[in-house]
Amino acid sequence: MSADDWTALRLTAELAFVTTALLLLIGTPVAWWLARTASRLKPVVAAVVAMPLVLPPTVLGFYLLLLLGPHGAIGRLTTALGLGTLAFTFPGLVLASIVYSLPFVVQPLQAAFASVQETALEAAATLRAGPWDRFASIAVAQAAPGFLAALVLGFAHVVGEFGIVLMIGGDISGATRVLSIAIYDRVESMDYAGAGRLSVGLLVFSFIVLLAMHWLGPAGAALPARAARQ
Repeated sequence: MSADDWTALRLTAELAFVTTALLLLIGTPVAWWLARTASRLKPVVAAVVAMPLVLPPTVLGFYLLLLLGPHGAIGRLTTALGLGTLAFTFPGLVLASIVYSLPFVVQPLQAAFASVQETALEAAATLRAGPWDRFASIAVAQAAPGFLAALVLGFAHVVGEFGIVLMIGGDISGATRVLSIAIYDRVESMDYAGAGRLSVGLLVFSFIVLLAMHWLGPAGAALPARAARQ
């Protein structure tokens, strides 16, 4: 592997770790609400969360690019804060990856939270356990396999992203060129041997992830309705 390939590997790992951590922070309360609420807004929120499953990544990337650009709502806000625009930057990749991978974290967590025993929560409430105590000590413990499934699947999905990272991050060496983009570059330059080496690595990684999902049993079975469209 060349120095550029190692840099792409590092950026891919950084993007996956940062995005997965943020996805768990954001996705946990969303999944809990979706699993427990009787609100009429539940179908709307669930549809918004699941939108990346049916939208082509280029469409999602196009609208995100408009929002992050100098004339978009987010772009104007970040510019006013002195942060510049997020398009074609690593933070922009993180934001795009969060949006695109959200259902791959929320759906396994939602399924896990839906299976939490109501009687256990009620028993804890009679012992004067507060809402946070009941959530942390009972719900999280019973939904642990769902958390593991969400972590593995979310991390793997970020690693395999292509369309949306190309739309939002472009192909900037050392800044936004992740492994999937590096493979694309190798193919375009007709370096099939180099593309093959990188592709084999991602192929083995994907197989290990799918194997882990089956080992997780019911939690691993709670996967989004379709594979990511790249």
